[in-house]
Amino acid sequence: MIDIPRLVVAAPASGTGKTTVTTGLMAAFAQRGLRVSPHKVGPDYIDPGYHALATGRPGRNLDAYMCGPELVGPLFAHGARGCELAVVEGVMGLYDGASGQGELASTAQVAKLLRAPVVLVVDASSQSRSVAALVHGFASFDPQVRIGGVILNKVGSDRHEALLRDALEEAGMPVLGALRRAEGVATPSRHLGLVPVAERHGDAADAVAGMAAAVRRGCDLDALLALARTAGPLHEEPWDPAEALALAAGSPSVAGASVPGAPSVAGSSVPGSPSVRAGGAGRRPVIAVAGGPAFSFLYAEHPELLTAAGAEVVVLDPLRDERLPEGTAGLVIGGGFPEVYVGELAANESLRAAVAGLAASGAPVAAECAGLLYLARSLDGRPMCGVVPGDARMSGRLTLGYRDAVAVSDSPLAVTGTRMRGHEFHRTVLEPGAGSSPAWGFRGAERRVEGFVRGGVHASYLHTHWAGAAGVAERFVVASAGAAGAAGRGGG
Repeated sequence: MIDIPRLVVAAPASGTGKTTVTTGLMAAFAQRGLRVSPHKVGPDYIDPGYHALATGRPGRNLDAYMCGPELVGPLFAHGARGCELAVVEGVMGLYDGASGQGELASTAQVAKLLRAPVVLVVDASSQSRSVAALVHGFASFDPQVRIGGVILNKVGSDRHEALLRDALEEAGMPVLGALRRAEGVATPSRHLGLVPVAERHGDAADAVAGMAAAVRRGCDLDALLALARTAGPLHEEPWDPAEALALAAGSPSVAGASVPGAPSVAGSSVPGSPSVRAGGAGRRPVIAVAGGPAFSFLYAEHPELLTAAGAEVVVLDPLRDERLPEGTAGLVIGGGFPEVYVGELAANESLRAAVAGLAASGAPVAAECAGLLYLARSLDGRPMCGVVPGDARMSGRLTLGYRDAVAVSDSPLAVTGTRMRGHEFHRTVLEPGAGSSPAWGFRGAERRVEGFVRGGVHASYLHTHWAGAAGVAERFVVASAGAAGAAGRGGG
């Protein structure tokens, strides 16, 4: 059981300013000396970077689709351990979730699972008394969701604020803050949302300070903290990576039937393998994890799982590092914006050659989205690593959505038939989109195969959250240990 004050910050729709308000709240409370645990509903990578800057703690995601509703509470408790307040930023509108699946993965579902009060951020720029009808509708739609108050955003004047407050008082809804239009803090965006913190750290720190100042001026922090303290105890055991690996070791995968291009399987389990966890025999395999401005998308639990499985995790910045870390036995390349840095990535010929050599040796390489582009032959006409036989380019089409996936080829991450849930979010196109041994087959409305499995390489557009399938981390570390032992590899 944990007993930590907590708030969920939600909104009627995207674009209301909830990221600005949430980040400002986190920073303002942290400036008061509170240990604040930051969380984000859904598959977002960028907002948690701003949350981490505001609080000094890793921003963590709570995704009921990719990890399952049963892990929302334990993952929350894991992140909030030792903190005095937790603030959870919602996703999209309060009741928006996975398409066609009811409340699954919505902010409302997470609020209910955490038994947390909700603060609704309302864009008041084009309304006055109607705000009461809007808030009343959201408060009454699901009686199990407790909206404890409203923060008004983009308020035009003192007179406008008075009209809004009067209307909400009449409706019995507390107003916990009001931010003026002029107090908006500039946070630059581009094709996939805000520019990540890793690309503009100094400017981002200034922006977060501005958000905190606006929240301090416009919000009643004492009332918000009092509301957070009404959440009460949460009967959840904190998620633990070592325990998750132990549970995954005996869990069978689920068969993946009816996926075009996929073999028919009856289901299979991840094969048993010697443990390489800390305390076991042998050296811990070095696994390089891409980071830096071009590859900043990675869930905090991934390196935690790799470490618990026995790896030594070393961060690699493909924009600056010309060699793989000494002794690299495996490589993880997550998401990010390689299209923004394509010139610098192409110019780093020595690292591209090292990555290609590692892949050719049979060592495990796991690449998601941006990682897939980096492994391709080219990106927007510039040479990349040449590991994957495809060419990538920017496009005007946004590919976005949750995916129900099944592994259609054995790889260092999963055996054929393993089910995982993930998320796609990109404006690039890779041609061809799948190899002769695809990585995944998508079920449901997105029925297609996608990605590449070649030797030890698993490359795909699909973002996955390994906390929802911890066995992939164990399998990857075991494969890395095997590769290191077989090759006696030195530096990259």
